[in-house]
Amino acid sequence: MRFDVITIFPDILTSYLKEGILARAIKKKLIEINFHNLRDYTNDKHKTTDDRPFGGGPGMVMMAGPIYEAIVALNEKCKMKNEKFGKRIILLSPQGKKFDQNIAKRLSKYDQVILICGRYEGVDERVKENIVDETISIGDYVLSGGELAAMVVIETVARLIPGVLGNKESLKSESHIKKGALDFPQYTRPEKFRAGNKTWKVPEILLSGNHKKIEEWRRAQL
Repeated sequence: MRFDVITIFPDILTSYLKEGILARAIKKKLIEINFHNLRDYTNDKHKTTDDRPFGGGPGMVMMAGPIYEAIVALNEKCKMKNEKFGKRIILLSPQGKKFDQNIAKRLSKYDQVILICGRYEGVDERVKENIVDETISIGDYVLSGGELAAMVVIETVARLIPGVLGNKESLKSESHIKKGALDFPQYTRPEKFRAGNKTWKVPEILLSGNHKKIEEWRRAQL
């Protein structure tokens, strides 16, 4: 699966891809992640990607032109490689639909997901109206830009691609998702942890060795 991230800060997240699950998935060629500098698709010497909003108001708005040119260039590149992707173009914005595991599962069925990272006061509405397939938000709060949101989407979707996770973990996650929760409470050694004048204990059921009862307890926590 291929992810393409359009941003004015193409190097801001590259270090995250050098460790953990995503690094292993890239090495095994299960996923491909590309960052594209939006400034490369401008047509002025200052490489302008934003301008003042019509109607007045504070801040700057990202322009539709460079984003359109970036999408056109990506489409042409795929054609030159004879790659016929089932793709989805997504704008990351606080005004979008709340991202969840069901959306991640749906996106994992595509061959390519293009993520457009907003900045400043927002993105020209014509991008939403004419370029993207959908707008997604990772939560009701404000970030400086869409880059962190893009990485949240990428990792969540990538985990659902066959081979990225071990079979056992994949099946466990799928089971929890169907039940409407992601995981049950987990504990590890020591059995009793001394915190100041208090002792924090592991639930007795987990120490019983009765796997049927343990499984029932875990299901009840979901």
